[in-house]
Amino acid sequence: MLRRRTQIQVEFVDVDGVRLRVGVRRGRGRPMLIFNGIGANLDMTLPLVNALDDVEVIVFDVPGAGESPALTMPRRFAWLARLSAKLLDRLGYDEPLNVIGVSWGGALAQQFALDFPARTNRLVLAATSTGLLALPARSNVIKRLTTARRYQKNENLAELAPALYGGLMRRRPELIERRGDYAAGPSTRGYINQLLAGLGWTSVHRLHRLRCPTLIMGGDDDPVMPLVNIRLLYWLIPKSYLHVVRGGGHLFLLVRANESAAVIKRFINERRYDGTDGQDYFVARDLPSDGTLTPLDPASGPSLLPSSDDG
Repeated sequence: MLRRRTQIQVEFVDVDGVRLRVGVRRGRGRPMLIFNGIGANLDMTLPLVNALDDVEVIVFDVPGAGESPALTMPRRFAWLARLSAKLLDRLGYDEPLNVIGVSWGGALAQQFALDFPARTNRLVLAATSTGLLALPARSNVIKRLTTARRYQKNENLAELAPALYGGLMRRRPELIERRGDYAAGPSTRGYINQLLAGLGWTSVHRLHRLRCPTLIMGGDDDPVMPLVNIRLLYWLIPKSYLHVVRGGGHLFLLVRANESAAVIKRFINERRYDGTDGQDYFVARDLPSDGTLTPLDPASGPSLLPSSDDG
């Protein structure tokens, strides 16, 4: 059950001749930019946005997804990261933001954080990988994942969900209807362009340069993104924290939004006592920190919070 109705303002913004459908939910503190999964529109993030309470959120349909028109030619992640930075300029966001990337959007989030480190305060990577060198899903999962038809109403979503998304969908496949309510499918060209954006892409050789604190989240029942890929990100990113969602599938941010948002909010609000948090929003404004969070205990291991079962 969502806590309250999300108030999100949606408009179309022109960025260098590219028309983007953009949603902004006004709030307090440091804003958060969300990069969505392949083919997904911004409406699909509403359960997570709602669960994030009063955090200010920016999310947009990448070209070809949702209501943003597809590009005539495919573009790489580096180009999409620059487009995202220009969009933030158009919207008036000139300070470092917290960034979330989900699945395909997690790769774009890595590209953005690496190319624009001064604009990235903290990074959350969920159900994603390093790209080319990642351990792939099983062939039958990849076949279903790489077709835009899974977003169309004539697909039997309830039958598709357990094998494709795993996690809570195995026991409650009717939850896919929550995704279906928002799923204005991508255009075929837009979907292919998104697939081509990541073709041959990898972040393995660059992740050692990532200096922002990074939370890495993954489910241990994710057919699309095997957990070894999540752990590889943790090993490669210097200031990383690992949270494994027990029984979590590929869509845990959506179907277990309240639980996921609690972990994310703890991470973005946690004050660093080791001198690494040089861009603290609250210190810069002489404001008290949100909540009464205790310092991280180095002896507690890599997890930011204890992993939990869904309830």
